[in-house]
Amino acid sequence: MRAVAVKAFKAEPELMELPDPLPGPGEVLVRVDYACLNPYDWQAADGLLDGEAPHVFPLVLGVDFAGRVDAVGPGAERFHVGEAVFGQASRPPIGAGSYAEYVTMPQDAVISTVPAGLSLESAAVLPTAGMTAAQILQTAGVRECASLLVIGATGGVGTQLTQLAAGREVRVLAAVRGDERHRMAALGAAVTIDTTSRDLSAAVRDEYPQGIDAMVDLVSGDPESFAANAALVRAGGVALTTRSAADPAQSPPGVEVVDFDLRASSELLDILAAAVVKGVLDVPIEAEVPLEKAPRAIAKARGGGARGKTVLVL
Repeated sequence: MRAVAVKAFKAEPELMELPDPLPGPGEVLVRVDYACLNPYDWQAADGLLDGEAPHVFPLVLGVDFAGRVDAVGPGAERFHVGEAVFGQASRPPIGAGSYAEYVTMPQDAVISTVPAGLSLESAAVLPTAGMTAAQILQTAGVRECASLLVIGATGGVGTQLTQLAAGREVRVLAAVRGDERHRMAALGAAVTIDTTSRDLSAAVRDEYPQGIDAMVDLVSGDPESFAANAALVRAGGVALTTRSAADPAQSPPGVEVVDFDLRASSELLDILAAAVVKGVLDVPIEAEVPLEKAPRAIAKARGGGARGKTVLVL
């Protein structure tokens, strides 16, 4: 099969020919139609979890996928051949990823059926970004009519979080880089703040002098930047980071600081799929590229600034 993989940590991703995988007992083999790029993909290839989890080389990149069940192993009864499915290829060892024509996984992995009304392309974009967005709302406990500041709102997680929050009547303030007012308003943001032309703190204070109810920081990778953003939250509110940037010593008084960690599940996939089918959630796709151009797409994505998700078309 064709796959995009690295031969060692921090090596350049390249298109390779690898043996077709076979499903073992209780496993399903999926022929991948679409795979979605996520920052974790190249971070794992750079050795993010080296020493913490087993790896196999060549290490095939990717986690998110959508496709059809091609075969099932002995004892696998949850899915049938030909069924459209989507989910995460996140089984150990790290390296059996979704940037490939085929992927195998246990039938009880984070995988679910693609319902009628949801395209395979859109389904491939949902798993990591969508589950992160949905679980952030649950974790932060953002209530109806509350105010929510989303920093890094134009990316895959940010766009889905904005929509899901707006669907719950949450007033979203979207912090972005560049003029994204019309696009973010279409996704449900009540206020869009261009941080390249306006001071974020001043803009938020203009809207909420006493502080906002909740803040989600998808961007800041250092405790100082995160703490400065968390200071915009009122006492009793919540500040959440997805970049492990929380430092209790720098937390604002009275603000609950959350170091978010995704707990993926098939149930979350079903919730997201239903939201798309009902029209509550749209999945912005920035680019579609063939598998052989994945290395170039990865290099571009590493630079940041994405306005949506990139999918690999297999």
